[in-house]
Amino acid sequence: MDTVIYEIKDKIAYITINRPEAYNACDQPTYDRLSEVWHDFRDNEDAWVAILTGMGEKAFCAGSDIKLNFSFMPHPSEAFEPQADRDIMRGLDIWKPIIAAVNGHCNGGGMEMALSCDIRVASENAQFGLGEVKLGLLPGGGGTQRLPRTVPLCHALWMLYTGERIDAQEAYRIGLVNKVVPLADLMPTAEEMAGKILAAGPLSVRAIKQAAIRGMSMPLEDGLGLEAQLFRLLRVTEDSVEGPRAFAEKRPAEWKAR
Repeated sequence: MDTVIYEIKDKIAYITINRPEAYNACDQPTYDRLSEVWHDFRDNEDAWVAILTGMGEKAFCAGSDIKLNFSFMPHPSEAFEPQADRDIMRGLDIWKPIIAAVNGHCNGGGMEMALSCDIRVASENAQFGLGEVKLGLLPGGGGTQRLPRTVPLCHALWMLYTGERIDAQEAYRIGLVNKVVPLADLMPTAEEMAGKILAAGPLSVRAIKQAAIRGMSMPLEDGLGLEAQLFRLLRVTEDSVEGPRAFAEKRPAEWKAR
């Protein structure tokens, strides 16, 4: 059985974690496959937007498979080795937009994957938590860094300190997710959102993501410089000619991503 289902249709890459018997928790082969998939999405010219979700109705991803991945004490030399650059949680820059369609449990590494996405839509039965502190660990896939950058610090620290889970409505209230919808509407809503992104210039979307994400760690003047640089690069693309032409001719633009 493929633990990750990956397909591309109409410029949308569908990435589905497929271990429903384990609440879509990830063992090491699943993490390895996800790494391969994210690298392909980054480089695939036929994929402009990705939707990440979990198989079934109970879970987006319950995080790392604790029984398989944490059942032994690593050698001290291994414990302090830096993690390999391999996925959206750490080390892999993808400037294409990614939508998380969160169905059910979204905990630990699963929540860190959702935090690594740009847009998050949740089903009404979704719940979110970073429970590593209850295992004597800390979130090692970016949770301590991305959650405080996503929601107010007091909410982030409460979740991190206690491992307490929140439901979909609370996640929406604090700004963790963009929308909450009935489970049956989850994927149609994610696809609708993807469609709206696809209607925009793909190179523009990628430049905007890069400017926004990289700019967050820069002083304002440096961020403005990056924005100006990316603007100049866009001005010499074919799409920057097509966009104004389509606007003047009152028709949808035919984007080429070049």
